[in-house]
Amino acid sequence: MATKKQAVRPTMKKISKRVSTRPSRQMETFANPRPGRDYEITIDYPEFTCLCPITGQPDFAEIEITYIPDAVCVELKSLRNYLWSFRNQGAFHEAVTNKIADDLVKLLQPRWLQVDAAFQARGGIATRVRAEHFVAGS
Repeated sequence: MATKKQAVRPTMKKISKRVSTRPSRQMETFANPRPGRDYEITIDYPEFTCLCPITGQPDFAEIEITYIPDAVCVELKSLRNYLWSFRNQGAFHEAVTNKIADDLVKLLQPRWLQVDAAFQARGGIATRVRAEHFVAGS
């Protein structure tokens, strides 16, 4: 069942002097400069960390986010601070990957989005989790 899509507007009014060096769950957006064209944006974050919810040990991953924007794009510094906010949070790999995808879909309402998380080996096992979102009919 299709749901009515709400208009998404940029959250950044102007580029200000922000010197945020703290983790934050607040992401910002800016207007897509070419909303009539399908194009992919790929963002690579090789320094993702979270904690194992069982042992409390750190987990390290490379997060790759690829999306086709609709009305807005994610601002990179706020995205970095958002990803940083998971550093001291216990989360299973599957849960944190899907949380990132869900939050980005809610924020951006993209035409298509994929979050690919490649977690480094621990105990001899490496994990790769890929979450995808697409708008039917796109």
